[in-house]
Amino acid sequence: MITKTTIDKVFETARVEEVIGDFVQLKKAGSNFKGLSPFADEKSPSFMVSPVKQIWKDFSTGKGGNAISFLMEHEHYSYPEAIRYLAKKYNIEIEETEQSDEQKEQQNERESMYLVSEYARNYFHDILLNTQKGKAIGLSYFKERGFTNETIETFELGYGLEDWSAFTDTAIKKGYQLEFLEKTGLTIVKENKQFDRFRGRVLFPIHSMSGRVLGFGGRILSTEAKAAKYLNSPESEIYHKSKVLYGIFHAKQTIAKEDNCYLVEGYTDVISFYQTGIKNVVASSGTALTSDQIRLVNRLTQNITVLFDGDAAGIRASIRGIDLILEQGMNVKVVAFPDGEDPDSFAKNHSLEELQTYLKEHSQDFIQFKVSLLMDEAQNDPVKKAALIRDIVVSISKIPNNIQREIYVQECSRIMDISEKVLFSELAQLSKRELRDAAKKPLQKNEEPSFEVVKGKPQELKKVDQLNRLEKKLIEILLLYGDREVDFTDFVEVEDDEGNVKIVKEDYQNTVSKEIYLHLHDDEIEFSNTVFKKIYYHIIHQLNQDEAVNIDTFINSEDEEIGQAVTDILMDDEKYVLSDWLRKEIYVKGKDKNLSKLVMDAILNLRRILIELKIKELIDEEQPIEERQSMLEMIVNYTSLKKLLFEKLNRVV
Repeated sequence: MITKTTIDKVFETARVEEVIGDFVQLKKAGSNFKGLSPFADEKSPSFMVSPVKQIWKDFSTGKGGNAISFLMEHEHYSYPEAIRYLAKKYNIEIEETEQSDEQKEQQNERESMYLVSEYARNYFHDILLNTQKGKAIGLSYFKERGFTNETIETFELGYGLEDWSAFTDTAIKKGYQLEFLEKTGLTIVKENKQFDRFRGRVLFPIHSMSGRVLGFGGRILSTEAKAAKYLNSPESEIYHKSKVLYGIFHAKQTIAKEDNCYLVEGYTDVISFYQTGIKNVVASSGTALTSDQIRLVNRLTQNITVLFDGDAAGIRASIRGIDLILEQGMNVKVVAFPDGEDPDSFAKNHSLEELQTYLKEHSQDFIQFKVSLLMDEAQNDPVKKAALIRDIVVSISKIPNNIQREIYVQECSRIMDISEKVLFSELAQLSKRELRDAAKKPLQKNEEPSFEVVKGKPQELKKVDQLNRLEKKLIEILLLYGDREVDFTDFVEVEDDEGNVKIVKEDYQNTVSKEIYLHLHDDEIEFSNTVFKKIYYHIIHQLNQDEAVNIDTFINSEDEEIGQAVTDILMDDEKYVLSDWLRKEIYVKGKDKNLSKLVMDAILNLRRILIELKIKELIDEEQPIEERQSMLEMIVNYTSLKKLLFEKLNRVV
């Protein structure tokens, strides 16, 4: 187990904006940062990070917390995994207590697969660099490709020996279980035999965005006719080919910094670009581009440049992926390399300056690129030209933004020498056709029908849980102002010497926490929300011990419910920043402008709601006839008390 000293050091050192900035493109918004939610598919930012409070909140999904909780949500880390990740990021040495056999057995299957994959990466990398066969075959291949020692180290490249089970046998001797070697696809098990999947191949480890090894891509070096040139790890609990981009771990920071991502096809394309000096590059690893892969890039930038080989036939086969990118609302540029060249070869044969110049000068809008690619085929054939125009209109129809779509229609009209009216008409026809097709298409399980007009049911208004809302308000006040000294005013009944009762105004000073505690204690009020109840007693304990509220202890609590609840409360006001209310000249009054009124209103309203609930309970309760008179008297007393509270709140019953 990781020691508390290490955990405390991680919490002290880690900066939430730096941690999240590795995964999400953040932009300054006042004293905070905002960005697109990494947990939902959205076009407008609903994700907020507060460097001051060291917390984050995703308003689209309701998730929130600190740096640890983000890694647990986004990367599916366990609590110890998240601590280890941050310790590595900030160069903090991890101190551990000895694990028992039982604790070792509790390592879940997912973690075991990660450990096996990481061992395999280290094993193959060591074979490449430190064995005779590895150096003679694998390392010489990479050297022939022009990769430097530094590049080989950066991408942790490796080599699998030709022997049938060299890796498997070594891994088992080291204590790794065959079950997980098979589940990761590193070992193939048939009947009573087991052998290495990647034997005789140079290996490219495939990393997650956080740097964990998910799987491998292997290229065979022999001329064996039946063997596939490239072989990937099979789908597993940790590796889903359609959701991974090769190079995303090494490229993510530069993608966010440059606000652009270059998309290539293969492993060596990525590595050659990176080595030349262009690091914001990723690959789809030879698979057709998927929406999940595009969303990975979309978290870091809205701009993507697709790089194609000089082979025209290959370009036409790959260009379909552009429509998927457009559907995500991203800006697409395209660069094609000269005939016979690909990103790998071009980067090897040119300097960084030459490569940057070529990419800049040959970067085209996707319409210009499609036209230049297909126009030669159409030439003076009106039928082929019409088909080309329809093809481009289909791509334009994928763009979700209306203004952007109209600009592309104008551009298409200019390039193709055809009226905008005709293009808009074709767009409208296409939309109608899609609606008709959607209506005819049989519904999948759990799928809602689109644009179906049905008689609506009366809309039930969602009942607001006022008690929960007021308890949350009290916790918010305690967290933000618990140790604040405030001037309070109360009106008390005083009896003079002659027995007359009069109302006297009384001014006094008290801390916010003591005032709330005294009122709740006198009325014997307990929080109904169990999480708020825990937070309340923690706050009161802190104030009794330290005379100050340490919010970090709640945010960084191992109790996820407490961390989530406190984050929700602290980030509640940040939605004003997302909506940019100041720019719209909508000003929100500070909560602490009249703190005594805020405190008393919250307490009195809580009392009022509890009384209303008690009255309802008495009315709904079936009582014997002989007890009804007593019940009615109680209702009258509670109603009088409620009236008094309304007077104090300056309201009318």
